[in-house]
Amino acid sequence: MATTHRLQIGIDVQLESRYLELPFAHPGGRSVEVTLEFDRSAAEIDLGVRDPERWRGWSGGARMRFAITPDAATPGYEAGPLPAGEWAVVLGLYKVPAEPIDVVVTIEAPASAAVEADPPAPPRPDAPRGSARSLPAPDGLTWFAGDFHAHTLHSDGELSIAQLSAAAAARGLDFLAVTDHNTVSHHPHLPAVASAYDLALLPGQEVTTHRGHANAFGDIGWIDFREPPSRWVEEVAERGGVLSINHPLDGEWAWLHPLEQLPPALEFWHITWFRELTATGPWALLPRWRPDVTLIGGSDFHHAGHGYPPGTPTTWVAAADRSPEAILEALAAGRTAISRYPGAGEAVLVRVGSDLVALDADGAVLVDSLGRSRRVHGDRAVFDAEAAGVGPFRLETPARELLAISR
Repeated sequence: MATTHRLQIGIDVQLESRYLELPFAHPGGRSVEVTLEFDRSAAEIDLGVRDPERWRGWSGGARMRFAITPDAATPGYEAGPLPAGEWAVVLGLYKVPAEPIDVVVTIEAPASAAVEADPPAPPRPDAPRGSARSLPAPDGLTWFAGDFHAHTLHSDGELSIAQLSAAAAARGLDFLAVTDHNTVSHHPHLPAVASAYDLALLPGQEVTTHRGHANAFGDIGWIDFREPPSRWVEEVAERGGVLSINHPLDGEWAWLHPLEQLPPALEFWHITWFRELTATGPWALLPRWRPDVTLIGGSDFHHAGHGYPPGTPTTWVAAADRSPEAILEALAAGRTAISRYPGAGEAVLVRVGSDLVALDADGAVLVDSLGRSRRVHGDRAVFDAEAAGVGPFRLETPARELLAISR
């Protein structure tokens, strides 16, 4: 059985609603397949689907086809029983032209083609992890190296979860948050892959709209990106997760949503800061945020062509152990620091009680949030945080290039 929707979509349609639902009746049973057709040189249209009971997946602009069966699904979509009733294809009208273009959506039940198979999993790298540096930490805690922002084939990344995990392990990371756009289809796969690569994989979702993105961390289920961001803040907190505003100054993906209640975390050092490490825009933004905000970094890794591997920058968390639950608890408690990279010899600045400890930073400059500076001498320099000034603090080269950040 096939159902076809033929539409003409232009700016007038988008101005009425950013999201279109195209309902179709599904008899239940074996499978469903959806195909989207339009001139991709003329528009950017996102693709997703819901069933009668719940959200089943989203591939954004990365795919023009998906299939779902009880046992498998196209990455970005959730396998499982296919209930009978009214389903709906969901289109996101990200960019459309002034004059309408033809858009065709075809639904087939059962599917006419098989679900795509994952590429072969690479071997586990044998590389030292960041925690092997044994950075000074509060009693009972260890500093673990990780990355709070990365994508896979479950949205617009080029790597499978296993391939991404291998890249993170080779980089020396202890943990990685997998934060695909507007889907949690990757969450059920994380424990097995984490075990295979000796890596903590933190469930995440990048809640993605045209006015800003936010990462919802934790095994908390799907967050509806079509709801107002104030609901994201409330729901993530109610479910025991942590919400972070992503890349708030990044071009067309900068944060524009108004919020009365700011979330607890901020992706302060996004990969875009590596383009100009002397940039001061993020510091100008910080006073507008809540004073107790937890600062994190994110590589926003999509593919190797970006030129930056996972862990660029590296976020360190002081956690009781390396489990996803302990990493999330440390994030919620604000025990974080950020450096350029995780490896031995890279400058890092960590907070241990009332002390700031600068490691492998001889000759760098310690700067507080008011711009007051002092020189770092030696490979392990300890400063009284209260005497050092007002946090957050950063390490810079004498040429003012950013090296590390800590509260």
